[in-house]
Amino acid sequence: MDLYFLGTNAGVPTLQRNVTSVTLRLLEERRSIWMFDCGEGTQHQVLRSPIRLGKLEKLFITHLHGDHLFGLPGLLSSRGYQGGTAPLTVYGPPGLKAYLEISLAVSQSRIPYKIEIVEHTGGIIFEDDSFKVEAALLEHRIDSYGYRVTEKDSPGSLNTELLKSYGLKPGPIYGKLKKGEDVVTDEGVRICAADVVREPKRGRIVTILGDTRPCSGALELSLNADLIVHEATFAHDLADMAYQYHHSTARQAAELAKEAKAGQLLLTHFSSRYSSHEELIPLLEEAELLFPETLLAEEFNAYPVPRRLNGQ
Repeated sequence: MDLYFLGTNAGVPTLQRNVTSVTLRLLEERRSIWMFDCGEGTQHQVLRSPIRLGKLEKLFITHLHGDHLFGLPGLLSSRGYQGGTAPLTVYGPPGLKAYLEISLAVSQSRIPYKIEIVEHTGGIIFEDDSFKVEAALLEHRIDSYGYRVTEKDSPGSLNTELLKSYGLKPGPIYGKLKKGEDVVTDEGVRICAADVVREPKRGRIVTILGDTRPCSGALELSLNADLIVHEATFAHDLADMAYQYHHSTARQAAELAKEAKAGQLLLTHFSSRYSSHEELIPLLEEAELLFPETLLAEEFNAYPVPRRLNGQ
């Protein structure tokens, strides 16, 4: 599981950075990709990346500002041309369905796969046997949501060496033990599942926040997350401007990560006033003072989601 950034700039694209989009690659977990936000030009960024739109399973929009949304109709259309035939679910705030239906209808775009549009106002918006996705309202100029992706704990592995010492070979008995069922061998030996199944593997938690001021919703979604993606539109010397425009500073992102007891913080959504990587270093440094496990998100870079033992 890793995050791959396609755009990290705020507001408008620049020659150095494109507007917001990030993918969560679940290739080992479910052989699919989830995308969060789709700013203008995202499909061009995809062409320069290892991302394959045919594997795109879910797309989450944090809010309906153009730098997070304007690339969506084009990307949906291109997905069909690139061999995408599997159904796709798009999640986002109320208004998303009207935007997409009008855009695709007026442009007479032909989509050769099923699109389900799920408008939400927070809460649990998706859950299956492997993952749960929760959304919560943040504090921005329009309704903006953050998403918390929770990978559910997986059963512990079998101690195969111990099982072999009982003379057992892989087969149905292994399956029963894996499910937590005690078994009795042909020789009458009772084997307790608790003795041969290791501790469950803790699932990871990834929090991806839309544009926001510091707020309780952001903290709620971030508690004990293994990785948080948080906007850092401005350095903290522009905190008043950040507040005026309903954004956050790098220091405020670090304050949240520290309070949430998170594992790692990735900063993104940088103002165009910081045109080069070197100009972003002060944002990184001010965040690291409070939360050392901070990184600057860079486009076309992958960031593995760490797995902490027992959330530590």
